[in-house]
Amino acid sequence: MAHINPAVSNRVSIPQLDHSAKLVPGVLLSGAVALVAYGLQRAELAVVGFAWIEALVLAILLGAAMRLVWTPSQRWMPGIRFSAKTLLEVAVALLGATVSGAAVLALGPWLLLAIVGVVAVAIVGGYVIGRAFGLPHAMALLVACGNAICGNSAIAAIAPVIEAEGEDVAAAIGFTAVLGIAVVLLVPVVGAALGYQATGVGVLAGLTVYAVPQVLAAAAPAGTAAIQTGAVVKLVRVLMLGPVSLVLGLMHARRHTAIEGKSSRPRLSQLVPWFIVVFLILMALRSMGWVPASVLVPLDHGVTAMTLMAMAALGLMVDPRAVAKAGPRVAAVAGISALMIAALAIGTIALLGMG
Repeated sequence: MAHINPAVSNRVSIPQLDHSAKLVPGVLLSGAVALVAYGLQRAELAVVGFAWIEALVLAILLGAAMRLVWTPSQRWMPGIRFSAKTLLEVAVALLGATVSGAAVLALGPWLLLAIVGVVAVAIVGGYVIGRAFGLPHAMALLVACGNAICGNSAIAAIAPVIEAEGEDVAAAIGFTAVLGIAVVLLVPVVGAALGYQATGVGVLAGLTVYAVPQVLAAAAPAGTAAIQTGAVVKLVRVLMLGPVSLVLGLMHARRHTAIEGKSSRPRLSQLVPWFIVVFLILMALRSMGWVPASVLVPLDHGVTAMTLMAMAALGLMVDPRAVAKAGPRVAAVAGISALMIAALAIGTIALLGMG
């Protein structure tokens, strides 16, 4: 048996343990803020029966509020950075296991094509609007993708792909979240005013509302059929996260190449982030029935917990004063983009005769 020198073994393992130990304070702090945010959301549900401000938004607001009165020292930052980046990437990757291809195909080819078209036009149009209002490149992309795909989750997933700054992410999430609440309240009103049946309301909710739980809330007044239709339409929008991330990763790599004046080809990891690859693999496994149903609920809880911690860490990393400066423009861009998506959704429903 080969003899292992303990001194050599220690030299290898101790630095690794050292690095892991440095993550603990910041990770625990992010977890504590996330836990408070979750508790506040539960309190909202208990008092008014609806979460007016989701835990994701509360987490980033609480973190930012702490950052206003206290700047984390180097003792806290390694764990905060780990929570904001690595935990978020893992959460996005695991989301793939919750998506099934069978439910998507049941919508039929024309509606599927229309959903893809609405998302594509909404991203391009939202980005153009953002740039016209003077938003930076990354901020304009975040707001456009958040409105077009799935709000906070899309912003959180796209941010590492385009290497967005924390301030941009915080502002985009904050204003998109507020707008998301307004959309939930308006969908039943608009659906009734336009005389939509259950299917029409479901498609309208699925194309315009950001989060899946919000889609259910917006479609519920129109009945079970509206809820089911809205959930599946929303699912297709979420699926767009993979290809959109791939395209933006390619564009971001080319943009960097142009700015730096280098002709070298971008790395594969720049074009296809590892977490998007895992997302697509898990989605394929779920579609083939290889992901046991028993793991879906705990997996969903795990993804939610990691995303909450990431948002709390993001809040702890940003300067709220910088976010406030971008406020009016971001709010205007988010609002106009939402109206554009609503118009696209109403046009789609009319074109397909689903009202």
